[in-house]
Amino acid sequence: MEERLQKLISAAGLASRRTAEEWISAGRVTVNGRPARLGDRADLARDQVLVDGRPLEGNKERLWLMLNKPRGYVTTLSDERGRRTVAQLVSGCGRRVWPVGRLDLDSEGLLLLTDDGALTHRLLHPSCQVEKEYLVWVTGDARGALGVLSGPMVLEDGPVAPAVVRLGRESGGVTQLSVTIRQGKNRQVRRMCAQAGLTVLRLKRIREGTLWLDRTLRPGQWRPLSGEELAGLAEAWESER
Repeated sequence: MEERLQKLISAAGLASRRTAEEWISAGRVTVNGRPARLGDRADLARDQVLVDGRPLEGNKERLWLMLNKPRGYVTTLSDERGRRTVAQLVSGCGRRVWPVGRLDLDSEGLLLLTDDGALTHRLLHPSCQVEKEYLVWVTGDARGALGVLSGPMVLEDGPVAPAVVRLGRESGGVTQLSVTIRQGKNRQVRRMCAQAGLTVLRLKRIREGTLWLDRTLRPGQWRPLSGEELAGLAEAWESER
């Protein structure tokens, strides 16, 4: 199937689409021996696409990683403010991978990284509302906030669907909540808790769909996904379309 060249280059894990466009404009990409132009399309099953003289591989096995993201790292490949990034944590994986979704600087837990552009696009599409479960440590009237968190809410950027919330342990004025959502608005769980009158002390993502955070991974550690785990991700996307 024909795709725009910048999409093919990005899906191959070589660069972002914006950077791929710059490569095309700079004459670093050819299609069937001819210099490519912005807007050109190709089918890797039929056309020969070269980047800096090297063939673009369309059937390379993709890499998927599970990272136990620690607090203090931004979910990006680079940061103009010089902050530590999740890309630095997985630099030893041997590929250029990018985060699937995000966790903010102060949040931790399950984060997926990959060089699979096609499945990334599908998992991040608004139509794909895979469940995401978080453990949240809060102060405030957690019991009184349950009705607010479990009902329809409207945040600054629009409405959010009701969450599934369960009370956990309470100790020293701190309550642990399990919060499960399907949408993925920026800092959604933190903003929901704030609107319900709670202060978030700690937030950790432990599940996406059928995929649970590996408890053997210490903060900052990662491992490749198993074939079974990756199949579960694909099935979750199919069931939520």
